[in-house]
Amino acid sequence: MKIICSKSDLLRGVNIALKAVPSKTTMTILECILIDASKSDITFTSNDMELGIETTVKGLIKERGVVAIDAKIFSDIIRKLPDNDVVIETDEKFNTTITCEKAKFNIAGKSGEDFSYLPYIEKNEPVVLSQFTLKDLIRQTIFSIADNDNNKLMTGELFDIHENMLKVASLDGHRISIRRVELKEAYEDRKVVVPGKTLQEVSKILSGEADSTVKLFFTTNHIVFEFDDTVVVSRLIEGEYFRIDQMLSSDYETKVTINKREFLDCIDRATLLVKEGDKKPIIINITDEGMELKINSQIGSMHEEIDIEKEGRDIMIGFNPKFLIDALRVIDEEKITIYLMNPKAPCFIRDEEQSYIYLILPVNFNAAANA
Repeated sequence: MKIICSKSDLLRGVNIALKAVPSKTTMTILECILIDASKSDITFTSNDMELGIETTVKGLIKERGVVAIDAKIFSDIIRKLPDNDVVIETDEKFNTTITCEKAKFNIAGKSGEDFSYLPYIEKNEPVVLSQFTLKDLIRQTIFSIADNDNNKLMTGELFDIHENMLKVASLDGHRISIRRVELKEAYEDRKVVVPGKTLQEVSKILSGEADSTVKLFFTTNHIVFEFDDTVVVSRLIEGEYFRIDQMLSSDYETKVTINKREFLDCIDRATLLVKEGDKKPIIINITDEGMELKINSQIGSMHEEIDIEKEGRDIMIGFNPKFLIDALRVIDEEKITIYLMNPKAPCFIRDEEQSYIYLILPVNFNAAANA
């Protein structure tokens, strides 16, 4: 095999393919990127058996062939090369020479025979949306997936398509994030749970352009993302997702409208007094006079007041400040509305159209305040 590519094109391809190279594996072939120049295009493929990526790289094929190269070494070499054309050449034993200007590397490659190619997916009826929308949906919900694998479904996100609406939801037992967007056309109903890791990696690769599209294909066990020169195939998480609609309520005793930036900045300031891993809640007292925020910790205390528009009862309620910050950071509106029931019931932050809903469970602050 012999191919010639510019350093920038190679680097782009490598960076995309690296997203599916496993950090730990017993199968050394999976630590490689497969360079396939056996057809008319040059493709880089990586696969950790849950997530697989294939991306097309611009370049010239002088001699057709296939080789698997250790992803980390290949990536490190390409990164350090001068900004010029790079020649990648292999012999019959897969020894690989990488040349750029006066720099020349010789590394051992492997046969691509043992490499796990991406599963063949029959692509029917793609769901089409803009890269900007998908990237945004992920950003606005990914923070509330669960970190640990105790409940596999919580480590993924629900993609629920009904007619021309796409709903994306995540939850971790303390909070729920839901975003709804209108699609350009109606599709058949589908509900799948996509691994959070897949969405995080896809989000890093998406350009996020409003006029660039991404196609989603679904099968029983897989989801495929197709965009630009890249295809991402991921296994889905099996099982029925939580019935989140039953957890949502439109009842409330207190309705508060507040400037989002002021609210976020205030909570942000309060967390200066909370050490990493400290579970100190922020206490919010809502009266006709306004909203009062208080926090007490070993470092000290802080108290601040914010103007609000209020309907309904007075309420004092405690929250984990991080959960409020996470939700507020991804809401782009200037003013937000918060709905509260009582100090033990979740609060809801949502807009009129319900294009977003953030549910956050409160914490018992009496015990915490006296601790």
